[in-house]
Amino acid sequence: MSIKTLSSRVVYRNPWLSLREDRIERADGSPGLYSVIDKPDFALVIPWENDGFHLVEQYRYPVRARSWEFPSGAFPEGVTGSPEELAAAELAEETGFTAGRLERLGRLHCANAMTGEGCHVFLATELTPGEPNRESTEQDMRQRWFPASEVEAMLRAGVLTDGPSMAAYLLLKLRE
Repeated sequence: MSIKTLSSRVVYRNPWLSLREDRIERADGSPGLYSVIDKPDFALVIPWENDGFHLVEQYRYPVRARSWEFPSGAFPEGVTGSPEELAAAELAEETGFTAGRLERLGRLHCANAMTGEGCHVFLATELTPGEPNRESTEQDMRQRWFPASEVEAMLRAGVLTDGPSMAAYLLLKLRE
């Protein structure tokens, strides 16, 4: 389907995202409106060790619940680098680990109906422990190692509900 953008305006902006409103015209000439969240891509890292995974848990305000996830995040505003550099930085920041090997598994979109934000997925192995250096927004973050069978049980039971983590796990399984 061909869509023509007639106008675009930013209606809100903060250091993490902007929201724009695009007036569009569809192929049949009918008008439309899209609200689009613009955010930078982020990296998600699957830390694999001893037949299991290191997950992080933190409170996620929008869903009013704590959430187990694979470590992930984006560069702070004004900082740039490659997806690999971002993955290494997020792994160290949230878990303290340094990966001896970082393998790219793929890229996905988390919510392509409302944002073009992409997620670069990496598998981290040959882990060397260190101290996390979490941001103030991650002060309640916890980290724990889980055997692979328990992570799969958490996925089945709806305990691990983070969409990017679930999609990343699928990419890992497809690699095997």
